[in-house]
Amino acid sequence: MNATLTTVPATTATGPAHAPRQLRWLLRLHRPALLAGAALVLLTGAGLLWLGGPLADASAAAWKQYNACAFDERCSYDQDAVIRYKDVYNYTTYAVLAVPVLVAAWAGGSLTGREMESGTARLAWTQGVSPARWLASRLALPAALAFAATGLLTLLHRLAWTGTEDRIDTALVWDHYPTFYANGTLPAALALAGLAIGVLAGLLLRRAVAALAVATAALGALWAAVHTALPHLWPAVTKVTSLREGPRGEGIWAGQGVLTADGDRLDAPCLTSMLPGCETTLSDMGAVGFYRDFHPAAHYWPLHLVASGIVLAVAALLAYAAFRLLRHRTP
Repeated sequence: MNATLTTVPATTATGPAHAPRQLRWLLRLHRPALLAGAALVLLTGAGLLWLGGPLADASAAAWKQYNACAFDERCSYDQDAVIRYKDVYNYTTYAVLAVPVLVAAWAGGSLTGREMESGTARLAWTQGVSPARWLASRLALPAALAFAATGLLTLLHRLAWTGTEDRIDTALVWDHYPTFYANGTLPAALALAGLAIGVLAGLLLRRAVAALAVATAALGALWAAVHTALPHLWPAVTKVTSLREGPRGEGIWAGQGVLTADGDRLDAPCLTSMLPGCETTLSDMGAVGFYRDFHPAAHYWPLHLVASGIVLAVAALLAYAAFRLLRHRTP
């Protein structure tokens, strides 16, 4: 009876009891970063609410005044409201886009890089926490926080942007790339990828500063690759126009040029036969019209969702690689 009673607490102590202990230790160790991240989310969120509410109303009223002036030099309008809206929009947009980069830098520099460099990780492993469980705790809670924070900010950004439709003449269109990214699902996917990249960099380099730099650069390279591939992730719409019109089609371009009578696609040496010398050049090429492959507004969500799926797959592979690396380096 006594033997049975003494083995039960020992089993529970090495099992689930470590999870809340690890969670408390993680929150205590990275409290400054969590507080700074919370402050960033709150300030950016407040800015987006201000942008979509009072600022948008003031700017819309100013544009209404301006349009009513009909270019009358003696007519006045609230120019400061227009400029203020534009500035706050730019600041909040780039703040939303900066979140994945900050997550990657923190994950590499502090979450794993500093713990590996200082020996904090090995100390945890000697106190009954397995390396796999230690790494899982460094991925699970930060992933949930990064996903929730980025998702909230992109939602607020989209609500602020859609509230200006047909109200503010200088409101940016959907295919303006910073607006395109900040309004959709890709920043949240990139935040998770940044976390995985940072964790893997910290385990590989075991130096906080080096891991921070490598993680930031690697996420930038991933984002650049996604940006380059984006127009080709979904079938584009093709619009053919006459030689006099030049290429037409509003949205994200995937390519343009001239069409020949044989159906060949060639690079366009000029963009309309109305230009001096262009008509002869196009005639010598056998061109019969221009074409443009582009993505209209209806392709917004397909592009975002496909790109996000690819980035999430990369994040999953990187997280798997981190577990494999840790297993290889620890007994």
